[in-house]
Amino acid sequence: MSQSPSPLDRLRAVCAPLPEAVEGISVHHPSFKVRGRSFVMYVDTRGPELWIKSTAEDQAELVAAVPDRFFKPPYLGPRGWVGMRLADADWAEVAELVTDGYRLAAPRRLVRELDAEGPTAAGG
Repeated sequence: MSQSPSPLDRLRAVCAPLPEAVEGISVHHPSFKVRGRSFVMYVDTRGPELWIKSTAEDQAELVAAVPDRFFKPPYLGPRGWVGMRLADADWAEVAELVTDGYRLAAPRRLVRELDAEGPTAAGG
């Protein structure tokens, strides 16, 4: 019987097709960056969570719509980042939000490269 992948391994699979996305450690947590700019951080202090680069508008909309899943994370929340609790996560939604965060952090050339790769990139 095979064990299902960990949330961090699933996040790695979401980030793998994103052009020039690299994994590192940021403030003691696994994170992914593109050209030195963070777009998602994996935090597991109160259960698995993602802190995802977003806009203030999207953050407010997600937190208002599903407050049990989404929250304003400490430190990065005032910059528009959104926190997402991963218990029973919809990984298609995770992929969409992480890809949106990547688009906010990546240079335009890399966003165009991602768009040229089509809907299979990042699980879309």
